[in-house]
Amino acid sequence: MRAQRKRAQGKVGRTRARAGGGFTLRGPAGNLFKLNLITGLFWTHFISSVLVPFYRDWGGLTLGQILLVNAWFMVWNFLLEVPTGTVADVWGRKASIVLSGAVGVVAVLVYVSAPSLPRFLLAEILFAASFTLLSGANEALLYDSLQELGREAEAPQRFGWLSSSQLTGIVVGALFGSVIAEEFGLRAPLLFQAIPIGLSALLALSLYEPREGRPAERPGYREVMVVGVRYFFRHRVLRILALDMVIFAGLSWAIIWLYQAALERAGVPLVWFGVVHVGLSIGQIVFLARFERIRQALGSWKALLSLGPLAMVVGYAALTWREAPAWLVIGAVLLTCSLGLSRPPLFAAHFNRHVDSARRATVLSTINMVRTLVIAISNLVAGSLADIGLSWAMGGLSVAALLALVLSPLREEHLGEGVGGQGSGTRD
Repeated sequence: MRAQRKRAQGKVGRTRARAGGGFTLRGPAGNLFKLNLITGLFWTHFISSVLVPFYRDWGGLTLGQILLVNAWFMVWNFLLEVPTGTVADVWGRKASIVLSGAVGVVAVLVYVSAPSLPRFLLAEILFAASFTLLSGANEALLYDSLQELGREAEAPQRFGWLSSSQLTGIVVGALFGSVIAEEFGLRAPLLFQAIPIGLSALLALSLYEPREGRPAERPGYREVMVVGVRYFFRHRVLRILALDMVIFAGLSWAIIWLYQAALERAGVPLVWFGVVHVGLSIGQIVFLARFERIRQALGSWKALLSLGPLAMVVGYAALTWREAPAWLVIGAVLLTCSLGLSRPPLFAAHFNRHVDSARRATVLSTINMVRTLVIAISNLVAGSLADIGLSWAMGGLSVAALLALVLSPLREEHLGEGVGGQGSGTRD
């Protein structure tokens, strides 16, 4: 009797956990917590606060070579996005996330082995593989877990928290990275980065693979990839959502590589660069934590998603002023980053609503692939304009954001009412 009672109590506990009735580290409910922690650990990039000095002073690279390394990374992100997304659909999301952390550790070790441009380029290929193995797989696993729990309606908030976990990792990395560099040298922050990335892989081993995401009886790798990519390009609503997301992602991403030059031009001391970097991450965290209240106040998803483009138009326009005071430059950078860079997570739940589990990671990776291509093109154009003058680059980005906002085909009906269900939407 006692054994039967224990089994019955265990069954009730598991049922409550599946229904969201209590905190647990097991099953699909446990994934909700673990995925946030894994994401935060993976993105604890100690190198972020000293990135340019690392390349310039330890790596011996010129500014042009630094941009070359970034472009090289973007190219490999583009090439690997769909193949690694298909890994998650064929062999499982858990396997993809574990492999992401393991490859990331190897990338770090290659990077710090010697200050050499060829080694940096090799390490960037490994980093691209690491990033793309996580990209799509973590979102697919999160949505599959919510689906198994019957809690798909929580998806927008959960994806916002996932992005906030990433930003929290970036903030922690930026805060401690400069301290590590000061104590142990410019090479040390990247070397220390292997610790949280390795921990993310170990924690991923304990993830639960929901029934919908398990790789048993899956079709072949090539079939999954071809069908997933074809599904995206034939799905009209997905294309409209993705087009709007990736265009403004490309325009907002440029600020990451331009804001430090704007701070220098305004006479902001170098010691404050790390503070600004932390501030722009915190700004995104605050916005993502409050986006549902903001959406309700504005009355629609479309209005909420228009805030980022409007911030880019105003922020980039302010940064065209050569004699702008430091406070205005910092404010414009924070505005552009906080609202512009936080847009993609707001689309995640809407993407997932239109895709079934069997091809979810592949389709999400296809969208990320297009996003990477647009970011690479945007960076190249913005870099070319910046060679003419920083104000030219900022002005061009402001005008482009305004035109993209006016011409965007995104409408409220494309965003739907809520995010429950799947596979809805119009296909060509």
